[in-house]
Amino acid sequence: MYTNEKTDGTVQSKDGTAIAFDRAGAGPPIILVDGAMCYRGAGPTWPLAAELIADFTVYTYDRRGRAASTDTQPWAIERELDDLEALITEAGGKAYVYGISSGAVLALGAALRGAPITKLVLFEPPLPADPLLNPVRELPSILDEMVRAGRRGEAVERFQTAVGIPAEMIAGMRNSPYRPALEAIAHTLVYDTTIAGSIPPAQLSSVGIATLVVDSGASTPWLRETTQALVEHLPDAQHLSLFGHFHDVDPKLLAPAIREFLVG
Repeated sequence: MYTNEKTDGTVQSKDGTAIAFDRAGAGPPIILVDGAMCYRGAGPTWPLAAELIADFTVYTYDRRGRAASTDTQPWAIERELDDLEALITEAGGKAYVYGISSGAVLALGAALRGAPITKLVLFEPPLPADPLLNPVRELPSILDEMVRAGRRGEAVERFQTAVGIPAEMIAGMRNSPYRPALEAIAHTLVYDTTIAGSIPPAQLSSVGIATLVVDSGASTPWLRETTQALVEHLPDAQHLSLFGHFHDVDPKLLAPAIREFLVG
């Protein structure tokens, strides 16, 4: 993990789900919210946490149904928002929140519910200005059917294809050491694709929190256009495009931008 001085813990969400988290660093609290196929030990948030701990108390957590967190059924977006709010309470009652992809949509949803979020940073939330143009809008039912039939590997690759990962990369990941971990959380892809596009654009004008919306210059046109359109719907938002890779930016570039926006 990202530091030898981290602490592990769990918080109980409103429905009794145990949400596992790590806390490290010093300073005002910031909660990092993962997107699809990621959790504390696998994904972009823990390298980002390593770059932020000098200035912030950083919380990373396993979203419900992943790794060490439990998964009370039936799943609902509102329950994932409860999980995030439980982390904010654990962090002292208010916090900065950074979300990537579907995690960014969750952060927006929490803001709309009035969660005590000080400022928001959102990386490429899949929230199109026109929900009918959302390329993953039909995926939840398709993926749910695959998972229920035990076709978890197929579900993983169907999602990867839908979000624009090149076929050669998908083939290369098929025999990777972390493939079993991805298949183990394949059911949460139903959650993430349900979250994508879940907030009507008309509601975004009610987000009264200063927000930084970030994209990678190497992401697909749809993701970049979605990011820029989101800024136009938010009343207090800034847009930043950084050099990066598909749906990813080096944390050594991203962390200073986050730090500057949050604390100057």
